[in-house]
Amino acid sequence: MSVSPGQCLALLLLLTLGSVTTVWGAGELDVRVKAFGTYNELPDSDLQGEETGSPAWDGNLDLRLLYRRSLSNWQLQVDHTTVALAGDSFEFNQSRRGAIDQTPTDDDRRALELTWTLEQGDEQRLYHRFDRLAVQYKAQDWRLTLGRQAVSWGSGKVFNPMDLFAPFAPTTVDREYKSGEDLALFDQLLDNGGDLQLLAVFRRDGEGKRDLDEDSFAAKWRSFLGDRELELAVGRHYQDDVLALSYRQPLGGALLQTDWVGTHLDEEDSWKLSAVINVDYSFELAARSTYVFAEYFHNGFGRNQSPLELTDLPDYLVQRLQRGEVFNFMKDYLAVGGSYQWHPLLVQNLTLLWNLHDDSSLLQSSIGYEPGDQQRLEAGFTTTVGSRGDEYGRINVGEGFTTGGGSRIFVSWLYFW
Repeated sequence: MSVSPGQCLALLLLLTLGSVTTVWGAGELDVRVKAFGTYNELPDSDLQGEETGSPAWDGNLDLRLLYRRSLSNWQLQVDHTTVALAGDSFEFNQSRRGAIDQTPTDDDRRALELTWTLEQGDEQRLYHRFDRLAVQYKAQDWRLTLGRQAVSWGSGKVFNPMDLFAPFAPTTVDREYKSGEDLALFDQLLDNGGDLQLLAVFRRDGEGKRDLDEDSFAAKWRSFLGDRELELAVGRHYQDDVLALSYRQPLGGALLQTDWVGTHLDEEDSWKLSAVINVDYSFELAARSTYVFAEYFHNGFGRNQSPLELTDLPDYLVQRLQRGEVFNFMKDYLAVGGSYQWHPLLVQNLTLLWNLHDDSSLLQSSIGYEPGDQQRLEAGFTTTVGSRGDEYGRINVGEGFTTGGGSRIFVSWLYFW
C-alpha cells in the first residue's frame, strides 16, 4: 500500500501531539456527532430510480473530533472526521462530489491526500479524513495560517459567486463546518478596522500531480466607509483571472449586500460576470424572533435555452459544476426565505428558489429543535415544481431518462460535547 506525502504529514503531526503535550499543555478537545438521513421519492422517468428503485433511503453518520492547542502566539488546529455512508443511492452517486448532506468525501484534487477508506461495498463506505489540519501564528496585527483550513469570501445568502473555495450548495442543511482547503493565508489588520488577505490554495490535477494551473492565488482588501463596507479582490483561479467587488450598507433596519465577480476564461478569451444582491431584515413578530431575506443571483456561466439537456452544456459550466463552485445551469434566479421562532427551542426555516427563465422552483423547509447547547434535531423536506426540461423539474439525460424533480424528506441530529 502506497502512502502519500500528505498522509505522512498527517501521521507525523498526530504522533507529535503526544510528544509535545508537556510543552503545549493539554489542549482543547471537542466532539460532534451528526446523523443525517433522507427519503427520496423519485419520478418515474428518473435514471437513478430505474437502477435503484423508488423511494430511495440514504443515511450517513459523522464523528468529528475538534482539537486546538496553543503555545504563545502559535495554535494547532485539527478536525478529524470518521464517516459512514450507506443507502440505496450510494452506488449510483459514487461519482458525485460529496455525501448526501453535500459534504466532501475525498481529497482527489486537494494538494494533500488526507482521506483513508476503511471499508467500502456496493451500498456503503466507511472512511476517515482530516477536514482541518493547520498551524496558525497570530501577531498583534497580522496572522498567518498554513495547512488545511476553511476560507469564505462573499456575502451571498443562498448563492455565493464570490466564494470560490468549496462553497455550500444552496440546499445544504448543516452549515456549521465549511470544508477545508489546503492553503496559505496571510491576514493583515489595517488601521481603519479593515484588513488585507493574501491567499494561495494548492491542488492537484486529475492524475494526482501537483500543477500550478490547478491552484488559486488571490488578494482581498476590505475597508469601511462610515457604516458601509467595501471589498476588492483580484486573483488567478485555476487558469482564469478573477476580479471581484463586494459592498454592504445598512438600509433602514435592514442590510443591503452585493457581490460582483468577473471571470476571464482563458480558453474562451472572454469575460463572464456573476453577481448577487440581497437584503435581509430581523424583527419581532408576535413577540417572536423573525428573520427574512430576498436575493437575486445572476450566474454568468449559465445559459438561457430551455429545455435543459445535460449533454449540451458548455465545458466551462460543466467544469464548475464538477468542481462544486456552481450549482445552477441557467442565468437568473430569485431566492426568498427566512426563519421564525415558534418557541425559544423551536425554529422553522423556509427557502424558495425560483428560476426566472423557466419558472421552475424549489421549496425547502425545516424545523429545528434545540433542547440545549449540546444538541439539535432538525427535520424538513425539499420539493420541486417544474415540467420536463426545467431546471427544478426533470432534466433530460438521454434515452428517455431524466434526473432531478421529486421530493425529499430529511432528518438531521447533532450532538456536541
